Amino acid sequence: MLKGISPLLSPELLAEIYRMGHGEELVLADAHFPGHQFNDRVLRADGIGIAALLDAILPLMELDAYVDNPLIMMAAVSPDTLDDSVEASYLVSISKHAPDAPAITRLDRFAFYERARIATAVLMTGETAKYGNIIIKKGVTPIV
Repeated sequence: MLKGISPLLSPELLAEIYRMGHGEELVLADAHFPGHQFNDRVLRADGIGIAALLDAILPLMELDAYVDNPLIMMAAVSPDTLDDSVEASYLVSISKHAPDAPAITRLDRFAFYERARIATAVLMTGETAKYGNIIIKKGVTPIV
């Protein structure tokens, strides 16, 4: 156990986000997402929701300020509709740790899958919300 680091973060996840460079992406995938189909680097956070993981990850990782869309979610496939409370729950952590972050961008299902293919890793979570996946793009850590 480490002081100041959420116990929700596994050693493997900590190592992965530490190794990521700026511009690299991490997919936080809901429990429905076919992570192994799209990426060879799959980590597990079973039983943990994405909102809680964002609250644990974002204090440690700067979002990319050099792109328009460092936060990407999947758009609903017709005739589905989105549950606005899912994004709202993510925005609580995002606003807390990255208050200047731009709005979340939505990509269609297959474009999202293509981003997952080239992401650094896919983190499979316990999130059960439909369309709960989110991609976060790592930025440059400011010198303090």
